[in-house]
Amino acid sequence: MMRCQTSNAQGMPTRPLGETGENVSIISLGGWDIGVDSNTESEAIKIMHEAIAEGLTFFDNCWEYHSGYSEELMGKALAQDNKREKVFLMTKVCGRDYKTAKKHLEDSLKRLQTDYLDLWQFHGIKWDDDPELIFDENKGAVKAAMEAKQEGKVRFIGFTGHERPAHHLEMLDQDFSWDTVQMPTNIVDPHFHSFQKEVLPVCTDRNIGVIGMKGLAAQNARLLKEFDVDAETCRRYALSLPISSLVCGIQNQQDLRDNIRIAKNFKPMEEKEIKDLLAQTEEKGEKGIIEEYKTGNYGCDWFHNEIMNV
Repeated sequence: MMRCQTSNAQGMPTRPLGETGENVSIISLGGWDIGVDSNTESEAIKIMHEAIAEGLTFFDNCWEYHSGYSEELMGKALAQDNKREKVFLMTKVCGRDYKTAKKHLEDSLKRLQTDYLDLWQFHGIKWDDDPELIFDENKGAVKAAMEAKQEGKVRFIGFTGHERPAHHLEMLDQDFSWDTVQMPTNIVDPHFHSFQKEVLPVCTDRNIGVIGMKGLAAQNARLLKEFDVDAETCRRYALSLPISSLVCGIQNQQDLRDNIRIAKNFKPMEEKEIKDLLAQTEEKGEKGIIEEYKTGNYGCDWFHNEIMNV
């Protein structure tokens, strides 16, 4: 069952973000896609300003996206006309140790031209030693996150990942009150290493805000090529789950307008519709070949190897 939903002044549906007390737009503007080189800087800024005007107020980013360019670009957009105050701003940290995490935070704040983040998430949990490194009592990155929260530089703390549900569950087992968790939510996830089956119920029970991603399975929208489905069907499926918001890849003005239309016209799927959709995707989905990010063939390795010097 999806989370309770209202709408903001622009007609954009919003949902509570766990126990944070914040309501966020049900779709989020993805930081990776806004930084691709298919748009000029002015076009990308125009897209972000239109998103805000339409009520899409949850912005996603990450320290590593396009070597920091995505954060710089978003910072320029939000610095104009006090738009920063209209947005729930999230970025992610790659560092697992205290020193690196603090450096990443200062980099992100500078690039985003802000003195605080609404949400800071540990990015790409996928290694067996990630929890141990992050929660190391003396030099773990969680110490940097807690200091940042006490200093007013970070309001809420979460983590992300898209490879193994077991890694998410181990993070959730730590003695820590997570505000958010980000995970894949799409029409093939239930068939292979399923976050929806293993992690989503835990977050729902604990009222942790869930941020969905990989709604189309990757930047190349692979689901649309593998199955007889359209983007609206995929978005509706994800938004029918008990998530707070779905990160959407928006690379141009048409992407933005399509996603805003889908969000504003959203109606949850009926149980039979979901059942039929999952039956359609089971044969290919259970092999794991569509969700390459779950099989170790999809990015995010470099910061573990290089930043952690392993």
